[in-house]
Amino acid sequence: MSASIDTPAAAGRPAAAVPGKRPRGRLSENLLGWLLATPFVAVLAVFLLLPIALIFVVSFWETSAYSYGPAFILDNYGYLLTSSVTLSVYVKTLMFTALTWAITLLIGFTVAWFLAFHVRSLGVQISLFLLCTIPFWTSNIIRMISWIPFLGRNGIANSVLLDLGVIDAPLEWLLFSDFAVILAFVHLYTLFMIVPIFNTMMRIDRSLIEAARDAGASGFQVLRHVVLPLTLPGIMIGSIFVVTLVMGDFITVRFMSGGQSASVGRTIANEIALLQYPAASANAVILLVTVLLMVGVLMRFVDIRKEL
Repeated sequence: MSASIDTPAAAGRPAAAVPGKRPRGRLSENLLGWLLATPFVAVLAVFLLLPIALIFVVSFWETSAYSYGPAFILDNYGYLLTSSVTLSVYVKTLMFTALTWAITLLIGFTVAWFLAFHVRSLGVQISLFLLCTIPFWTSNIIRMISWIPFLGRNGIANSVLLDLGVIDAPLEWLLFSDFAVILAFVHLYTLFMIVPIFNTMMRIDRSLIEAARDAGASGFQVLRHVVLPLTLPGIMIGSIFVVTLVMGDFITVRFMSGGQSASVGRTIANEIALLQYPAASANAVILLVTVLLMVGVLMRFVDIRKEL
């Protein structure tokens, strides 16, 4: 008669897993994760995906001078994609976006650089950062309209320039012009560029900068080869904020241009006011695709998921 003897190695050896069968613990963890994410997915589907789907469906509806109704036609897209007016409006909107992005990037990077590397006290950093947020304590419309008495023909800016003898007549292009629109955009959205860049700069290991300086790198070389590559995720996040906000804005263009400039957002608002919902939906879909393409290009430069 033979007896089996369990060796210590055999006794402590785990049971072999069945091929093709997932462990029950891992399966329950995944199921729990899906259950926890269900409320968020439901809210996202109802308040984001469903409205976008409805806009997409309505964009194919048939419209006339007095009514509109369900159909599947491409006339709305055909008119928008072949109209010279649509092209000029998108060019104007892209111009606003590009100039606002460039100016906010320059200001945001400079302010973030000063706060992160030149202000040593944490308390002073926080105080100065909160000072940048003071304009956000009021609504966008109030901050935007506050420029009108400053930039008007008889406003503060023209009065000071006339008193100093810099100009002989009031400057007409200060208000109700593209300059006023871009100035308002920069005022409204610069903070969206400062915050992510400053957050990224604060995470940079200062020993890297000291090592570059010890190796003989100049200030510009430190900026180009050390700070800028490590700050790129914050720059991309801020760029996405600014680009999406400017591309979809319509109220700023309406007030600050005095009706002399157009944007895609304002065009959509006018079509909605005229009850041209299919045309407005088609325009919104094209705008959404354009913004997604721009965001996709920005995300090609850096993986912002690591930053988030």
